[in-house]
Amino acid sequence: MNTPSHESPFAIPVPLDERRTLARGWLLLGLLALIGSGIFSVLLVLARTPGINRLLPGADFFRIALVLHVDLSVLVWFVSVTGLLWSINGARAGLLWGWAALGLAGTGAAIMSIAAFVAPGQAVMANYIPVLDGKIFIAGLLVFGLGVTVLVLRALIGAPKVGLLIDGVSALRFGANASVVATAVALLAFGWSFVVLPQSLSGKAYYEILFWGGGHALQFTWTLLMLVAWLWLGSLCGARTLLSPRLAVFMFALALASVFVTPYAYLAYDIATVEHRNLHTWAMRLGGGVAIAPIALAVWFGLRGTSRIGETARPLRAALVSSMILFAAGGVIGILISGNNVKIPAHYHGCIVGVTLAFMGLIYHLLPQLGYGTIQGKWATAQPYLYGAGQLMHIVGLVWSGGYGVQRKVAGADQVLRSAGETAGMGLMGLGGLVAIIGGLLFVVIVVGALRQAVVQPGTGASSS
Repeated sequence: MNTPSHESPFAIPVPLDERRTLARGWLLLGLLALIGSGIFSVLLVLARTPGINRLLPGADFFRIALVLHVDLSVLVWFVSVTGLLWSINGARAGLLWGWAALGLAGTGAAIMSIAAFVAPGQAVMANYIPVLDGKIFIAGLLVFGLGVTVLVLRALIGAPKVGLLIDGVSALRFGANASVVATAVALLAFGWSFVVLPQSLSGKAYYEILFWGGGHALQFTWTLLMLVAWLWLGSLCGARTLLSPRLAVFMFALALASVFVTPYAYLAYDIATVEHRNLHTWAMRLGGGVAIAPIALAVWFGLRGTSRIGETARPLRAALVSSMILFAAGGVIGILISGNNVKIPAHYHGCIVGVTLAFMGLIYHLLPQLGYGTIQGKWATAQPYLYGAGQLMHIVGLVWSGGYGVQRKVAGADQVLRSAGETAGMGLMGLGGLVAIIGGLLFVVIVVGALRQAVVQPGTGASSS
């Protein structure tokens, strides 16, 4: 791999003890979540196929499958990568609690998935965490949430200290620690909302308000870890250091400070008011935007002149570049949003996929550090570009259709496509989605191939950079 040219690369060493084994467990859960999400994406297609859809359980299996697809590909996948990173970043103590968190999270995800086929209830497409309003799914979600709570408590207690002498390692450790605090605030917000929610609410209105505050706080978690991944991947690709570790810590601190607007929003306004909702949105735009831009620009321009890099660094650079482009596209689209149309999912698809691509690149790097095979070759390099290109087509199609006023969260005839332009936009969206599914499947195939090359000897294949 190409060695970074600076003395203090942005990286978190992978420990050669039980924490590495725990990290492997979180990696496996994340991989299973992506596989499950892919299965439900296929079921989404079958649910729209005449004749076959009658064989599927539930009167509206399309929305049921959509709920599980989103929850597995975003919530469970993101939490799994978070657990992986916190495991290698945290202290060695409390490993039993770490395994308990993993077990609870995995059990909860399994129960949620089973609910789709047993007793799904009504599909509620709430923002951040869509749900199936049935006892089995809710039970699974609560078990999963309990696993996340244990994970956060262990990470808070075992967070490594960051001294006054800031280098690349300690800067990334600070960013990871900040993501733990952001997640703790998100859990507090979920609990707060549950306690003060008006009992008269039900259905979508209930879940929308329940998840709004905590969902916004969780976006800081994913963003902080994405920024950690960008700096880490940039160093691995030999990017020049245009942002000092101390300044990186300052950017992480700015993002973290904005998270604390969340409890203020609960104290200042009733959770059912527009003012409460808008304050969360404002905090996310301000804190995220101010912290993201300097790091993104530093990494992007630092990559200039790194075209000649080693075989193992090429997939990492592909993931990094694709991640930054998709996230930037999602941010720009967010500025263009007006009304309740498909520009909204275009915005969050761009941002979410930006985070996913950063996590994919980091996993490519960490696989040999965790004792698995090394990722390299043309398919590994092509995978992030393929996945990113498909998702870019997907969101461009949504923006195109959104300009005609095509509504969100509808499918089939309910979309009411009146013109050739609307049809073309949604067609581009569908084609991009297909390309992205192929890119996501290729990631799973590549990672499974690396897992099959596992090195069982303790310490083999692991390093600190």
